[in-house]
Amino acid sequence: MMRHLQKYSPILPVLLAYGVLLGIGLAYPGKWQLIAQLAFYCALGQAFNLFMGMTGYVDFGYVAFLGVGTYGMAVSIYFLYDKGLGIGLIFIGLALAAVFSTGLSLAVGAVALRLRGAYFAIATIGVNEGFRYFVEGARIWNGADGMIFSRHLRKAVGRETAMTLSTQWADILVFGVAVLAAILTLVYMRNKVGYALTALREDEDAAKVMGINVTKFKIIAFITSAVLAGLLGASAWALKLTYVYPEDVFEIHYTVEAIIIVLLGGAGTLLGPIVGALIYGASKYFLAIVLPGFQLLIFAPIIIVIIVLFPEGTVGILKKKIRGTALEKFII
Repeated sequence: MMRHLQKYSPILPVLLAYGVLLGIGLAYPGKWQLIAQLAFYCALGQAFNLFMGMTGYVDFGYVAFLGVGTYGMAVSIYFLYDKGLGIGLIFIGLALAAVFSTGLSLAVGAVALRLRGAYFAIATIGVNEGFRYFVEGARIWNGADGMIFSRHLRKAVGRETAMTLSTQWADILVFGVAVLAAILTLVYMRNKVGYALTALREDEDAAKVMGINVTKFKIIAFITSAVLAGLLGASAWALKLTYVYPEDVFEIHYTVEAIIIVLLGGAGTLLGPIVGALIYGASKYFLAIVLPGFQLLIFAPIIIVIIVLFPEGTVGILKKKIRGTALEKFII
């Protein structure tokens, strides 16, 4: 029993990191927005890493899953606020976010996952823009006019509860998504799903020869990653902002940020996305204060230098340093 539990010990540093972040945010309310932003980047990195890090496939249309997840929560509150469901609207919104992101991932995966490498990346580039223009052109969910549902949320749950949901519980849910993503990543790593994904990442043709159904495991990772993104969009965007516009939620730079976070921390590692998110989020925040307007000009070359010097990411370097020590079992 103990040996079985020990293989999941790498989750402890992850939980510790999130516990410290949450503790700082609660102890210093003035820093809560910074902590919430770091939590968002951690969750985004963890969710994106579950597919990219474990398969080696880069999905440039990833933000589309956050976008449809945002609409899942928006649709629930906007159309069902007067049904007497109360706080149940939030759970319905999360369920719809998961359903919408699953549906989109199946539609995209059915075509794109037949491709490899650069062809897969190119095929996914237009997903977010294509879906955005589809929403706007077909006027789905109010099209380009978006959905503003702050009034609907207040009528459904009351002013005070609505305020608490938007200012606190939305961010708590982001932490929950981050923890869920980390747990799923570790579970996959420690069973046949992870072994199969590692095999196809290293050599997909060889994995097929060995009898591994690579398509099946790619779909599992793709859908799981998409659902986590949908839940993140529902929490960090819809519930927190109480409005949604297609031009905002389908902005491709969030996908670019996810790629940077994973590469900074270490693709395919459990702790990497958290380290990458903390480096990226904190640097972006403080550079915006010190050098407003120039933060991207300064930050871009710094990121390039770090990625070039540490191709395995910061956690990859750490794993080499602690190899053979008692800490090795906690860092993967």
